Order: sequence, then C-alpha cells, then structure tokens
Amino acid sequence: METRTAMIRLFRFLLPLFALVAAPAHAERIKDLGTFQGVRPNQLTGYGIVVGLAGTGDDSLQYATEGMKGVVSRFGLTLPQGINPALKNAAAVLVTADLPAFSKPGQRLDVTVSALGKAKSLRGGTLIMTALRGADNEIYAMAQGNLAVGGLGVSGADGSQVSVNIPSAGRIPGGATVERAVATGFDTAPTLTFNLAEADLTTALRVADGINRTFGDRRARATDAVSVAIDATPGAEDRILMMGMIENIEIAPADAPAKVIVNARTGTVVINGAVKIHPAAVAHGKLTVSVNESPRIVQPAPFSQGQTALEQSSSISVEQEKRPMVNFKGGASLADIVKAVNAIGASPADMVAILEALKQAGAMKAELVVL
Repeated sequence: METRTAMIRLFRFLLPLFALVAAPAHAERIKDLGTFQGVRPNQLTGYGIVVGLAGTGDDSLQYATEGMKGVVSRFGLTLPQGINPALKNAAAVLVTADLPAFSKPGQRLDVTVSALGKAKSLRGGTLIMTALRGADNEIYAMAQGNLAVGGLGVSGADGSQVSVNIPSAGRIPGGATVERAVATGFDTAPTLTFNLAEADLTTALRVADGINRTFGDRRARATDAVSVAIDATPGAEDRILMMGMIENIEIAPADAPAKVIVNARTGTVVINGAVKIHPAAVAHGKLTVSVNESPRIVQPAPFSQGQTALEQSSSISVEQEKRPMVNFKGGASLADIVKAVNAIGASPADMVAILEALKQAGAMKAELVVL
C-alpha cells in the first residue's frame, strides 16, 4: 500500500514537468493525435412534443396527435375515442444530444430539437419531458425546457413568405439531465488502447516510442497503423494519472503523404507540401473554333418564274492562343508548381488537366483525389 501511494505521489510530481521538457520540432501533443479507446461521447435520441407555439405547429399530423395523447395520459386524462385535437400550437420533434465520456447522473447536457413534420416554426415553444435513448435503447437522459430558436418565418395571406435561417429547429442549453452513466471499462481492461485519428504506421511507432522513453520501460507497442496498446495496472486512479501524463507527451508526427485534392464542382485545387515533381515539360495551349451563320434572302428577277429562297452563308475561324512551354526540374516543390501554372495563365480547370497529365506521365508521385 505504501509503494502504491509513493508511486501516485511520484506521478503527480512528474506530471507538470512534462510541459518543461524540450519538444522536438513541429511536435504535437499525443492528446491532439487521437483518443483512448472507450473514452468517447455517445449519441442520444428521443421523440417528443413541443407545445406553446403561436399557430405554427403540425396541426393534423398523426405523429403529433398520438404524441399528445401519450402526454396527457400521464396525468390521467383520456381523450374521447375518435376525436383528434387540432394541434396548431404543438409539433412533433426529434431531440438529439451527445453524452460525453465519464458523464455522471445529475449533469446537464445541451440538446437540439428539430421539427419532424410540417411545423413552420418552433419559436416560443416548450419541450415536454422527453426520454433520450442510446443505441442500446436504454434511457440515459431526460430533456425538457424552453427552446432558443435563431430562425424566423413569416407568411402573409396572399401566400408570400419570408424566412430567416431555420425556424423549425432550436436548442435548449442545459436542457437534459443525465440519468445513467456509461461504463467505459478503461479501469478494468487488461491494456489501454490509444487510437490515432488518422492511420499512419510511422506516427503509431513514434507514439509508442515516446511513451516508452517517458516511462523508461517497454509498456507501449504499436499493434497496427491506428492503435497503440499500453500495459497498465488495474485501478482507475493509477490509470487516470498515467493517461494524463501520456496525453501531454509531445512527439513529431509523420509527414502527410503527397496528395492533390481536386473539387471538380467548384474548381478548387489543393496541393500539400509533400508533392514533388520529377523532370517534365508542360505546354498548355488553347484552341478556339468559331462558326458564324449569316443566311441571306435571295429575290428572283422581276417578272421571272423564280421563287424567293434562303441562301446559307457560313464563316469558320480558328484561333489558337500560344503559350510558352514550362520545364519542371527534378524535385520541383509546391511553390514551383504554382509559379509555373500561374505563368502560363492556367485556370483551375486547366490546372486539373495538367496535374492529371503529369501523373499519367509518371512525373508526379502523389495521390490524386477528385471530390
């Protein structure tokens, strides 16, 4: 017991010292590269009713009618059989929220409320108590409160409408109360697993090496391009201390692979700094062919047997814009590529064609991604 207490005190003493250790160039904290497995938020969803609307509700939507019957039944009120209330002041909604890791009963969550049917606006509405369920269909929170709606919708008698933002959705800050905690299992699992946000073998190896250097042992090992397994003693307190120390370790992540991103719809081209060009020559010209039609009316001679006719007259012109050939030297960088493309006056669409041709010619060793 005394050994364990001494170890905890040592961890607490060393934790603030990690910020003072000289970090490598372009270093990033491990906590910014990924997350520990199991320590993540969970999505919650619920179906509810918003009341108190100024005539902008669902009116005759069956979902809202059945939902309102369920609400009033909680208070011992039963609506007459076959009679459906006109619910212009109520709307059926879907309620969503994120349950953060380690959330405890009694904590508050922000919720988003969105109209399910034809409700025109949720402004001024109040959400009736709604159960929020997880993927396992268990209730983890209860939501209720007044909506904050940033949108505005106004309609006139002649059918004209004015809408600002989205009035059919709103938020309730702190509108849900956590009723059940989610077990993460991080304190009882045989090992801790750190998962990178982006798969990279080199970065995974560097994360494991950084952890081993910090603790002076071989407790961390990269199991694949995403996961790093870390041996840890059982117990929440010891593991929390170790996780806090690991998160603040700084390493130099691997350079991103060479990529060229092309958005064909907007003409946007993004080239990262890892793209290099092998020796190549590029000539980009523009050929314009114009065909003009000028039909003429031909009249016959006076007192002749001829008829008025339409005579076709066409003119074809060819114009070729001459642009210089650009020579890319071996190892050309991103700045060289941009400078050369701008020199020949290429548009974003022309740049896409040039990059595709360079890749086909084997002069550009990069992944070409077309969105």
